Amino acid sequence: MDTDNITIRQGRVDDAPFIGLVVCMALHYDDSHPFYGIFTELASRTDAQYSYCNALIAEIDGKAAGAIVGYDGALLHRLREPLQALAKQQTGSTIDIEDETGPGEFYLDSLAVLPQYRGMGIGSKLLRAMREQAFRKGFTRVGLLVDVDNPDAEALYASLGFRRINPTTFLGHNMWHMQSEQ
Repeated sequence: MDTDNITIRQGRVDDAPFIGLVVCMALHYDDSHPFYGIFTELASRTDAQYSYCNALIAEIDGKAAGAIVGYDGALLHRLREPLQALAKQQTGSTIDIEDETGPGEFYLDSLAVLPQYRGMGIGSKLLRAMREQAFRKGFTRVGLLVDVDNPDAEALYASLGFRRINPTTFLGHNMWHMQSEQ
């Protein structure tokens, strides 16, 4: 596999099924999970946190290999409204989700690379590309969460300039909030 042929591009509406899969993978689910349909629908919209507008796609030889989703942390509640509405429609109740970001931070929400493309530096390229995009937009801080039980991911983020800010809990998992500053 020629890793020199990795390209990063802006997400498109037709990427919605792939972005839905990436969000599932970031949560340790697959496309058989009941929320795959919700994430895919959200990815096809312009007003949701998992929107294709908020995604970068990594391709190898024109095939989607990985993706990252990120957005202005100040917009978290507004961007989460469509998720809550769809969850309520499908399950009858909203989801109790902690705030993982807030104003003053560009938040890297979800990142995943398909298994057959792992170990090629695609995740690093996606992280760098979205962080640089955030800095070009005028953000001075880019943040993410990493599970405390995932030291390999934390080491990757640290190698890219992210540092621990504080411990937090998200969806029942102990996490580190990490940030990179311009």
